[in-house]
Amino acid sequence: MSDNELSFEEAMAQLEKIVEKLETGDVPLEKAIDYYQDGMKLSKLCNDKLIHVEEKMTKIMNEQGELEPFHIQEEE
Repeated sequence: MSDNELSFEEAMAQLEKIVEKLETGDVPLEKAIDYYQDGMKLSKLCNDKLIHVEEKMTKIMNEQGELEPFHIQEEE
């Protein structure tokens, strides 16, 4: 499965595994660099997916079928 086919949740799970491996400190330098590069790719993928969803959520259909901005009302 290519990175672009990963869901946000799958990419986050892989990223969390990479972070766990790097945090142990028992990873050889070359492997740590590979993990770091993979982690950066997954991080960008997750960020891109979040931006895409945010863009979709900022617009909703109004009663006439036109797109309009979607504003979230914060609780007071």
